[in-house]
Amino acid sequence: MEESRMSPVVGIDVAKRSFDLAIELTNGKHRTKAKLSNDAKGFQALQAWLQTHAQPDSWIAMEATGTYHQALAEFLHARGYRVCVLNPAQTAAYARSQLSRVKTDRSDAKLIASYALRHREQLRRWHPDPPALKQLKALVRRRQDLQQMLQMERNRLDVAPAQVKDSIQVHLADLQHHIAQIEQAIDDHIDQDPTLRGQRELLVSIQGIADTSAALMLAELGDVRRFADASAVTAFAGLNPCLQESGDRKGHVCISRTGSPHLRAGLFMPALVAMTHNPVIRALKQRLSERGKAGKQIVCAAMRKLLHLAYGVLKSGTAFDPKRGLAC
Repeated sequence: MEESRMSPVVGIDVAKRSFDLAIELTNGKHRTKAKLSNDAKGFQALQAWLQTHAQPDSWIAMEATGTYHQALAEFLHARGYRVCVLNPAQTAAYARSQLSRVKTDRSDAKLIASYALRHREQLRRWHPDPPALKQLKALVRRRQDLQQMLQMERNRLDVAPAQVKDSIQVHLADLQHHIAQIEQAIDDHIDQDPTLRGQRELLVSIQGIADTSAALMLAELGDVRRFADASAVTAFAGLNPCLQESGDRKGHVCISRTGSPHLRAGLFMPALVAMTHNPVIRALKQRLSERGKAGKQIVCAAMRKLLHLAYGVLKSGTAFDPKRGLAC
């Protein structure tokens, strides 16, 4: 145990094409390595560096960066290192507490190493998604990409000159066809996996969540047992309230927006539906309206509540019961 506590903690700052390394030394300085390529060649160079400067039980911390950190985290996990993927909000808050003003990749690696060293006991070990979940996430995110392209083309069609309208219409039809194919692939994938199929049934028992939003929530949340409580899920989605203390907006409360943008965007329409059709969220809307809350605040609260209900059914394995929800 003593050896584990004394092993170096490595911070990695990952970008699209490269990553930087840092280890905080006992004298407060850092050992660093800059601009390793974010590919197989760079991973091999990293492994050689770790064999010299770290230990087999060292923690290796990096921030979640969409997809850029994924291959590197999997490489390190497969070699037995203890990998921790941090929410960028954690290191951002730590940087503010340290009054950090320098913004470079190498300083980011130092910051991550420093944060992880001081919070070693709270680090949670990262595990890669199982293959079925990884495939679902890829399909769901591809659907989101295509839907964004579809909306962009619809916007162009509204203002396009007559000479290009036919071209846009052809592309719209093509995008709609591909979206339908992806949606069928998502449904088939969930149908063929007993665990995912059962979880989807739990989610769609909640009024406001249909098959499409259930698939997105399953893809983004993964195994809900990794979350300590509903508040952790809220923070993961970036829906946790954040007090703004700058300028004229001092004292203004907003959402942090530091979690999963995919999950946050996917909760908006289900929350609107739930505000009408889900008795628990409809009651929440009524209470907040009576207290004079703005419409945007009510929608954000409905999104949080819907996410809490989803977390509850997935963790308990029990379908949603509106009567129990209203009694809480």
